[in-house]
Amino acid sequence: MEEGTKTKKTVFIGGIGDDVDESVILEAFQTFGDIIEVQLPTANANNSQQSTSKHRGFAFVTFSSSGDAQDAIDNMDLNELRGRVLKVNLARPMKGPSQMSGNRAVWESEEWLKQYARPLAESGGLQGRRNDGESPAPKESAEGEEAGDDDGMEE
Repeated sequence: MEEGTKTKKTVFIGGIGDDVDESVILEAFQTFGDIIEVQLPTANANNSQQSTSKHRGFAFVTFSSSGDAQDAIDNMDLNELRGRVLKVNLARPMKGPSQMSGNRAVWESEEWLKQYARPLAESGGLQGRRNDGESPAPKESAEGEEAGDDDGMEE
């Protein structure tokens, strides 16, 4: 099955309460069509927490047809399940490895550095100019004129 086809059959369900498990979701959503899979991602548990970790408050339900998925969205979005209002919509595809950098700058990626970064001496940076025996370029003043230049008014 193509990834694009799968996402049109998979719905995201947000706002799930702690007392909801896969069987509750299956029971609530099976009226809209044949369900292929129910996923209830668990929270990452560290060693100090109990071995049974709770879910993260959302789930994914994959239907056998995109029409069934749309029916579930139309009927369950902003509807209540065990006292909690659900947000139901089409699931978006997961980000690929190149998109999962989060809040990191692109230049923190090794691939980006290998492709675009050059040593300062090769890039024409200040060190490269000094190694060539040239003096640094004159600094510009706030008005954009080179420092030390006269404007021809005073002689």
